[in-house]
Amino acid sequence: MGEGQRLRAFDAVFAFAILAGVANFAYHAVQGDYGLFSIIASEAEERTLAAELAAVRAERAALENRVARLNTGFLDLDILDETGRDMLGLIGADEVALR
Repeated sequence: MGEGQRLRAFDAVFAFAILAGVANFAYHAVQGDYGLFSIIASEAEERTLAAELAAVRAERAALENRVARLNTGFLDLDILDETGRDMLGLIGADEVALR
């Protein structure tokens, strides 16, 4: 094997190693833990969680409103009556229960 053939073989191996390294980086840029697909999945999960957070916040605001209305300073007799009847499972003689 001559000097020129060894040099060409080394160049071919070196070029293959560089190409393999670039392919590895490209693969991980798309498929890796911090790659493009992972970023897209994280953004979709973020949107889902943001919608869930908004629903939970709305539910919490409604519950806080009900609790505030049950406060002794602002006692709503209708809410008290509704809560008591719901907890005890009772209705008046002249009422109809709808579920």
